[in-house]
Amino acid sequence: MVARAKPGTAGHDSPAPAGGAPRPPPAPGARGGRLAERASGPAPGLAGSRAEVGPQGGGRSRGGRSRVRRRQDPRSLAYWGHCPLRVRRGGAMRKAGPLLALSAGAWRSVRMASSGMARRDPLANKVALVTASTDGIGFAIARRLAQDGAHVVISSRKQQNVDRAVATLQGEGLSVTGTVCHVGKAEDRERLVATAVSLHGGIDILVSNAAVNPFFGNLMDVTEEVWDKILDINVKATALMTKAVVPEMEKRGGGSVVIVASIGAYFPFPGLGPYNVSKTALLGLTKNLARELDQRNIRVNCLAPGLIKTSFSQVLWKDKEREESIKEIMQIRRIGKPDECAGIVSFLCSEDASYITGETVVVGGGTLSRL
Repeated sequence: MVARAKPGTAGHDSPAPAGGAPRPPPAPGARGGRLAERASGPAPGLAGSRAEVGPQGGGRSRGGRSRVRRRQDPRSLAYWGHCPLRVRRGGAMRKAGPLLALSAGAWRSVRMASSGMARRDPLANKVALVTASTDGIGFAIARRLAQDGAHVVISSRKQQNVDRAVATLQGEGLSVTGTVCHVGKAEDRERLVATAVSLHGGIDILVSNAAVNPFFGNLMDVTEEVWDKILDINVKATALMTKAVVPEMEKRGGGSVVIVASIGAYFPFPGLGPYNVSKTALLGLTKNLARELDQRNIRVNCLAPGLIKTSFSQVLWKDKEREESIKEIMQIRRIGKPDECAGIVSFLCSEDASYITGETVVVGGGTLSRL
């Protein structure tokens, strides 16, 4: 192919000047010098020239010539669509470099955001109440919320448990206080709310983790008293605890509630019939609260942990045969750790989840989770 320049111009592919002077040699590594020239733009003195290319020096229609020019100009999308491999040739890589660098930078930003590196303290200056938070999943959640910047008020039915947990977390430099709270008692719920308001001026986050399970056996053997106790603490107290914090959240322009249910809501644990039923009820409570509180800018979501190694769940994992049978229904064949639930709760309480409400997140190692 031969490039023809306009009369009065000179270039590497133009005819030799009058007098027979030889044309300058092509740039090293560039085929005939033409690709290097096209990649870096016209040579000095050729601004405004319109080189036209045809096969074996032959002419083409104006439309055909413009298509050929676009295909051979690295600044044209047609060039890259016609021959993607040309990105490796000559000066074209210099043209692609800034675009590739921009893409790499954008990808790094996505990775940082997904790994929590994009910004620190996503819960800075938020005030969080966490019930049943001196051990197990509740304790791990309280620690993570505090690590992410929140002022956390923990609670438990026993003062010594509260004191021990507060001392541990304060020893880690975290903003944590605590008080006794039996969520089944109205006066204790009121004291928990009042403690947070007096210490920190309000409430932004509630994590309702309190639950009981006084029974293990066949569902037909459950007494009325057992049903009452499980439903009172696991379901009714959760609703009433939420009711107690809503006015304080409204004063601060909104808030976030996370209800801790269980994988047992979807895939019943053997021998824990009433407990499984109560946790299934929490899925419905989450949906209903989310629908009613959205106009108050309060989001309500649910965490459904799988088999997590805590003292509360030891009836399921202390017996190795029972533990192995439960692992058979998991994709990840091991028992979970409390810390593996905590990060999800922090996310649900943060602005990163500002468009999420009424949802249940299962942290169950791949256990089946469909009603």
